[in-house]
Amino acid sequence: MRKRSATVALTLMGAAFVLSGCKEDQTEAASFPDLASCRAQADQGSLAFTAEDCEAAFAQAQADHQETAPRYDALAVCEEQHGAGNCEQQAQQGGGFSFMPLLAGMMIGQMLSGGRGFMSQPLVNTANGRYATPGGAQVASNSGRGAMNTAAFNKAPTTAGRPPMTQADVMRRGGFGASGAARSSFGG
Repeated sequence: MRKRSATVALTLMGAAFVLSGCKEDQTEAASFPDLASCRAQADQGSLAFTAEDCEAAFAQAQADHQETAPRYDALAVCEEQHGAGNCEQQAQQGGGFSFMPLLAGMMIGQMLSGGRGFMSQPLVNTANGRYATPGGAQVASNSGRGAMNTAAFNKAPTTAGRPPMTQADVMRRGGFGASGAARSSFGG
């Protein structure tokens, strides 16, 4: 009897260890509708980063937005996914044009490597009134703080120079943000 209970205890401990290893890493993150609001909070000392960190993170988020934001072949398709008035026309490489969501803010989080560094992601509007990264990770607000899965900071694939999504592509995917697995606990 004693041998069996020791085996059960070791099995349970092993399962607990494996399950704890599966939990996604999280980081403290903050989102901002614009650079000025990030700088203002940093200047008040209420953030773990400086106004200069805000500037660098926002510049990176803008560059990533231009490179990775979803692109659509029609304004109606873009607005269906991101809301009326939240899309702009962009010239395509090689001619023509596409539509992409407007930059609606940025999310910034501290790197977990122990060093002083930050990672950022652009935010766009979603049709349900939330905000999302180009990879589809959704947050309730573009102005809040809380824990965020570090996977939400993974750079989305490049969309620049690729054919824009059609209505059929969007339907096959299930809509923008439908595949985003990283969710936030901040903003509601």
